[in-house]
Amino acid sequence: MNAPATTELPVVVIGAGPAGLAAAAHLIDQGIEPLVLEAGPTAGAAVREWSHVRLFSTWGEVVDPAAEKLLAPTGWTRPDPATYPSGGDWADLYLQPLADVLGDRVRTGARVTGVSRTGRDRIVDADREQQPFVVHVAHTDGREERVFARAVIDASGTWATPSPAGGSGLPALGEKAAADRITYRVPDLKDPAVRARYAGKRTAVIGSGASAFTALAYLADLAKSDDGSGTKGVWILRRGISGSTFGGGEADQLPARGALGLAAKAAVDEGHADAVTGFRTEAIERADDGCLVLVGEDGRRLDPVDEVVVLTGFRPDLSFLDELRLGLDERLQAPVELAPLIDPNQHSCGTVYPHGHRELSHPEQGVYLVGMKSYGRAPTFLAMTGYEQVRSVAAAIAGDLDAADRVELTLPETGVCGGAGLFDAPDAAQGDGSGCCAPAPQLVQLGAPAAVGAAAAEEAPAGGCCGS
Repeated sequence: MNAPATTELPVVVIGAGPAGLAAAAHLIDQGIEPLVLEAGPTAGAAVREWSHVRLFSTWGEVVDPAAEKLLAPTGWTRPDPATYPSGGDWADLYLQPLADVLGDRVRTGARVTGVSRTGRDRIVDADREQQPFVVHVAHTDGREERVFARAVIDASGTWATPSPAGGSGLPALGEKAAADRITYRVPDLKDPAVRARYAGKRTAVIGSGASAFTALAYLADLAKSDDGSGTKGVWILRRGISGSTFGGGEADQLPARGALGLAAKAAVDEGHADAVTGFRTEAIERADDGCLVLVGEDGRRLDPVDEVVVLTGFRPDLSFLDELRLGLDERLQAPVELAPLIDPNQHSCGTVYPHGHRELSHPEQGVYLVGMKSYGRAPTFLAMTGYEQVRSVAAAIAGDLDAADRVELTLPETGVCGGAGLFDAPDAAQGDGSGCCAPAPQLVQLGAPAAVGAAAAEEAPAGGCCGS
C-alpha cells in the first residue's frame, strides 16, 4: 500500500490528555487536520487516574485559548477562573467536552506501538525527509492499523512509567515482590477501601516533590480524623533538609503550589510524619509479619512499615519511537535544547522561560515531544507550558515561523532557586548551608528552626502490623 502525498495527510497526535487535545485545537486553528490517538478508554484517561488530587493551578491557568475557542460555540463556559479544579473536574468539565467537539478526530482505545518513516528504518538516509511518517496502532479489539502522517506530536506523557524506589534508578531488590504493599500514586484516601488500607498504619513516602507533599498532607489529615488514629508517615528523602526542601512556600507565585510544601512541613512539625534524610533505598525486605523493611545503600535498616508510597517521579516511554532519530539529553531524556533549562542537577527553579518548536525539535524533522513527555525525567511541569509548546509547534508545522517563534506566555515564579536540585550535594544537604560535607544521614523531626538538620528522637511506630 502506497502512502498518499504528505501534504494530504493529518498530523498524528499521540495522547488525548491536556497537551494532546490542545495540540489538536491549535492544528485546527492553523487549518491542519489532526488525528488524536489515545491508548485509554476515554480522553484524559491518565488525568482520571488522579481525579482525587487538586491541581495547584487555577481554572484560569489550565484551559488552552485555542481549545476554548473551539468550545465556545457549544455554549461551554469556563468554570470560575480563580478556583482550583481536581483532576476529575479537569477531565469532566474540560477535557471530555473538548474531545467531544473534536469528534472523530479523537480515537480512544488506540495504542501507538511504533512510529517510523514510510519505508525507512532509522538507518536509511535516502529521501528520508520526503517520506511521510507511518504510525502503527493496536486497538483494544485486537485490530492493528497503519496510519500515515505529515508530522507526529507525541503528547503521551509519562504517567504510565513511574520511577522505582531504588536509589540507583532501578527497582530496589525485593521491590517487585512487595508490589502488594507498594503504590506509585498518591492514594485516594476518600475511597473507603483505600482509606482502610492506610488508616492506623505506618506508611513510608519516598520522594521530595509535589506528589510526596500531597501524600504526606493526606496522611496527616487521616491521622487527625476519627478513624485514622495511629496513622503515621515516614518521609524518605534521598538528600538532606535544606531551605528549598519544602518548595517556595509563601514566595511561590502559584499559592496552592507553595501551600503543598507548607502542608508537608506541618505534617512533620505536628508529629504525623518523621523525615529520614540521605536515605537511598537499596532493598525492600518483607518481615515475618508481612511488613516491609527498607534497607539503604549504606546498610541502614529502617523500622518496619505497613505500606510504601513511591513518588520518585516519572520517565518517558521511548520504546515506540525507536525507529526515529531523536536528539535527547543523556541525563533527562528531554530534547537537547530544552534540557539545560530544566535540569535539576543545575538548578531547582521551577521557572523555565516559555519555549516552543526550536527547543523541541529533533534531527528527525516533523516529530515533536510535547507536554510532560518533553521534560523527560525532569519535574515541575505546568499545563500552561504545554499549551505554549503546542501553539508554537502547530504554527511551525503550518510554516508560520513568525508565530512559532513568538512568545505568548509568562510563567509564574516558584519562589525556589538553588543549586544541586537532585542529589545530596554538600552545600545543599545542610540545613544551615555550613560545612564541607553532608551530615550523616539521620532521622529528623522538624519543629523550631534550630531542629532542622539536627537529630531528634524517633517516635515509636504507630498502628498496623508494625504497631507499637
